[in-house]
Amino acid sequence: MLVLLPPSEGKAPSGRGAPLKPESLSLPGLAEARQAVLDELVELCAADEEKAREVLGLSEGLRGEIAKNTELRTAGARPAGEIYTGVLYDALDLASLDTAGKRRAARSLLVFSGLWGAVRVTDRIPSYRCSMGVKLPGLGALGAHWRTPMAAVLPEIAGSGLVLDLRSAAYAAAWKPKGEVAGRTASVRVLHAPTRKVVSHFNKATKGRIVRSLMETGAVPSGPAELVEALRDLGYVVEVAGTGGAGGAAGAGKPWMLDVLVDEIH
Repeated sequence: MLVLLPPSEGKAPSGRGAPLKPESLSLPGLAEARQAVLDELVELCAADEEKAREVLGLSEGLRGEIAKNTELRTAGARPAGEIYTGVLYDALDLASLDTAGKRRAARSLLVFSGLWGAVRVTDRIPSYRCSMGVKLPGLGALGAHWRTPMAAVLPEIAGSGLVLDLRSAAYAAAWKPKGEVAGRTASVRVLHAPTRKVVSHFNKATKGRIVRSLMETGAVPSGPAELVEALRDLGYVVEVAGTGGAGGAAGAGKPWMLDVLVDEIH
């Protein structure tokens, strides 16, 4: 099982560990594309703070994030699972998983990033600010920048099992499963049951809890249909909003769309 996650806008401090070693990151097929983004981002932030703030879409209060980006090559690096914070990651709470759960997370979780493309939660990275929606002056829109290298690397990483896609739209644009991989991909949205509306905060929290439940129990659904059953066994109310073909058969070339319904928003 491969679980695709969005990053968080806010991130924990880099800390005092050894600096980034780009060659040590997972998915080495993304190395050239990573280096291109890293080089331009550092140069932009070091050369023109005001332009960098505009390009990165930062408010005046977040101006300090620009200085952080200038130090990406020398700042301390920590496991990505410690760098990413926010609602989804608070609910996932990787640090409190038992040893077996942490091993499953290391194998299964892949966090998408405007700067790194995608990383494992065990990859050591510095804190940074660069969303997938950014359009760098030289490289252009990062979503488009990542599509070609992602298309070359991700199908192999997806293996032969379930792909659980919990990314937001901006990050989903960087890689869209196709063909046979798409047929065993499931995307999830969380709806407030009484209103059938997505509530952003609770959407993220519930996704974090879903991933935690799967890591804790060791459930390994082989495909979308098995995921529906696994989530129902874990107590979630799940509806199949759309499937990959007649009867939802995997391999039909389209992802499954699942709705998880919740009564309380907290």
